[in-house]
This record gives sequence, structure tokens and C-alpha cells, in this order.
Amino acid sequence: MNIASKKLILVIASAVFLLAGCKKKPARPDPSATVLGPTGTVSPETLAPAADPNAAGLQQRDPNIIETDDMIKGLLGAVYFDFDKSNVKESERAKIQAAKDYLAKNPTHRILFEGHCDWRGTDEYNLSLGDRRSTAAKKYLISLGVPADKVEANSKGSLEAAKNADDATMAKDRRAEIIVLKK
Repeated sequence: MNIASKKLILVIASAVFLLAGCKKKPARPDPSATVLGPTGTVSPETLAPAADPNAAGLQQRDPNIIETDDMIKGLLGAVYFDFDKSNVKESERAKIQAAKDYLAKNPTHRILFEGHCDWRGTDEYNLSLGDRRSTAAKKYLISLGVPADKVEANSKGSLEAAKNADDATMAKDRRAEIIVLKK
């Protein structure tokens, strides 16, 4: 192959690449088919989102509620306890009543009381105190007429407690979480 043939092939290949890269510009859309409309201005009706007919009955989820296939945490309020105490206070009994009411409407579910403590005390003591708290809440729920096989209790002690926390934070750590078990 001589140099002239090589140049000719190079010129043809370059032309093919240049022509292949050039595309026809798309046609401009009809203004009446755009957001601006036939007048070329934006109207509030044009920008208003279309209402979803399926969304009418939806409610916004509470970010404090955690739901999985097995459980719902945060749906029912926690039962709070005084420092170094495990008796269910009169002011907290309505929360356990709410758990009973929930079970009446959802008979396939169960309740788990999860006992917690603030950071003070040894791990062993706090685990025991958390157990006493969850068991006290469980016993109160059973006393309201809920079958014992619908209620469980366990303790996390001070596992999730804020270390060296202030009084308000420690008060929130002294609780029995009410967790709905779906299975």
C-alpha cells in the first residue's frame, strides 16, 4: 500500500467520523405543550402539583416510631420510673392501659416491656433494676386482664444510657419501653 492510498483511507475515515458525530437538532416543542403555555408565562395552576387520589387517607409517619416486620417501637409511650425505683407510678399507669387497649384491637400482637436505667450504678445492678422495672410493668398489664402469654419482659440495664448525663436526660433513661411484637 502506498502513501497516497493511506492518505485516502485516512481522509475517508475522518469524514465518516465527522459525519457520524453530526446530528440533526431536535425540533423545538410547541409552546402550548410546555409549562409556559401558549402565552409564554407561568401561571400558578400550571405549577400546582396534581393531587394523588390515593394519598387522601395517608398520614405522615412519626419519625420516633420504628417498625420492622417483627416489631413496632415507639408507638406506645414509655413508662418512666423514679431514681432507683421499680414501682409503676400512678401517673404512668395510663400508658400501660393504652398497651391493653392496643392488644384488644390487635389480638395477634404481643407486648414486650424493655427495662432501662440511667448510667449510675454497676452494670449488674442496672441490669437487675431494669429487669425489676420491666417485670413490674408486665405484672401491672397482666393485672388489667391481659393473658400472661401476651406479655414479655427483659432488661437492657444502662446499656443505652447517656454517660455522665444531666438530670433531665437521666430521667428519660429510667424507663420501660413498650414494644409491640407482631409475631
